Amino acid sequence: MTAVRQAAAATAAVPQPGQEAPDFELVNQFGEPVRLSSLRGRNVVVVFYPFAFSGICTGELCEIRDNLAVFQDANATVLAVSVDSKFTVRAYADKEGYEFDLLADFWPHGAVAEKYGVFDAGSGMALRGTFIIDAAGIIRYVVVNPRGQARDLAEYRQVLAGLGEN
Repeated sequence: MTAVRQAAAATAAVPQPGQEAPDFELVNQFGEPVRLSSLRGRNVVVVFYPFAFSGICTGELCEIRDNLAVFQDANATVLAVSVDSKFTVRAYADKEGYEFDLLADFWPHGAVAEKYGVFDAGSGMALRGTFIIDAAGIIRYVVVNPRGQARDLAEYRQVLAGLGEN
């Protein structure tokens, strides 16, 4: 299943299913570097979100937190990416009890979000984009939701279940 909903014109094209996922390295909430390509052999769910501590973002990430077994059962690592600093994502992870990596796309500001076509330069934030990447590093699912519209965890479940069948 492939769904692509574009919220706004981004500065770069959104990578599409079937393409290799653009590699990146960002620091997590502990200041540790996380490189996408180092996760080959596992499925990866990259979730771009606008800002830490905002209402919809917190609801979405808490839903992932509360259903982390769905991702673990699918041999999937969750990487949540925002343009916030590592200090902000650390405070956010601590407050909400997130046990997955929150990555800081802080400097250069939004560079990874831009690489994925989900950086809104006008507001300086990432759009609500999700990329499910298979163990070989190929994008299998893309969704970019409009501002104010949360993503659907049921779609993640369906796509991740399909990856397990390959």
